[in-house]
Amino acid sequence: MEYTCQRYKRMNKQRWIWTIAFGCMLALAGVASRAQQPGAAKGKAGKAPTAPPGINWPSPPLPDGPIVLDTGIQHQVQLIVTKGLIQPFSMAFLPDGGILIAERPGRLRIVRNGKLDPNPVAGVPAVQAQGLAGLMDLALHPRFAENKLVYFTYHKPAGAAATPGNNAGIITLARGRWDETSGTPALTDVRDLFSAIQNGNASRIVFGKDGMVYMTIGVGDPPAAAAAQDPNSLAGKTLRLKDDGTVPPDNPFVGRAGYRPEIFTLGHRNALGLAVHPVTGDVWECEDGPNGGDEVNILQAGKNYGWPVVSYGRFYLGPRVSVDPWKEGMEPPVVFWVPAIAISGMSFYTGDKFPNWKNNLFVGGMRQGEVPRSGHL
Repeated sequence: MEYTCQRYKRMNKQRWIWTIAFGCMLALAGVASRAQQPGAAKGKAGKAPTAPPGINWPSPPLPDGPIVLDTGIQHQVQLIVTKGLIQPFSMAFLPDGGILIAERPGRLRIVRNGKLDPNPVAGVPAVQAQGLAGLMDLALHPRFAENKLVYFTYHKPAGAAATPGNNAGIITLARGRWDETSGTPALTDVRDLFSAIQNGNASRIVFGKDGMVYMTIGVGDPPAAAAAQDPNSLAGKTLRLKDDGTVPPDNPFVGRAGYRPEIFTLGHRNALGLAVHPVTGDVWECEDGPNGGDEVNILQAGKNYGWPVVSYGRFYLGPRVSVDPWKEGMEPPVVFWVPAIAISGMSFYTGDKFPNWKNNLFVGGMRQGEVPRSGHL
């Protein structure tokens, strides 16, 4: 997918962003794509299974690299492999070229000059990591050079706030101040800004050009999926918040009875990517469908993106989600995939290192086909 973008100057780090990104994607290749398909076929007590058995086939070890690949568009791409990471979920690039990496089990790591610091960054709060949950996304405040604020989402242990029978963590937006004055990287003055709901799905964040935080809250399949259409629930939504976690007065549903004021868009399944178009400033989102129907969407205030009323996908046991993949009053995706690719992170490439990829939107794919090692479908 190619979109017209103006030529933007970037720091040298963006000339090699893809070498590190691909290294992390390679590391993720050994992790089961649980965002796309549940790993077990068994239903809960008294309920029928919702999916066939998952396929578990350990991946071969990563080579030391560098790895040189040739593609149909960009030739001689060199991948630098960074090893030692456990389920890396997101990255944020510091002004000095360092790369912060969130590991889903609850550790924040830093890579400098291609080398992973063996010691995790101190200051990350307790994280409830299970299933798809854990330490999620990272984003630097737009004025990071001045305030040193690092934003992140994570699943906070619910503790006494847990709903009976629900052991999921609470999806929470937090921030901390980046501090290296002692010579050891740490997050200080860490505080929660907004706690959403108990939910075992992923959460992404991005700062828009308006300075607001856009935050996703996922949802699963029916019957829980109905919450994505409930305007009084945060499940299956994209939220829009100020940088202190409060609600902007110009959000689309502020003051509307029966609607949560944090909501920016609704009708999403499990969002695994957010990116800001470098020219238009639009926030783009990608989300996993069930068995097919992965999507890329352009988010517009107050719009409904259809889940689970409409979808191009099927449920894991075979039935279509909907006969018609689109209906009046719901936004169609910009791009969709059938079969699914188990879509993950995404980014607009605006650097100069790979000229044939200039102005392209990249998405990750974690699925390698129903037959292991068969390659991406």
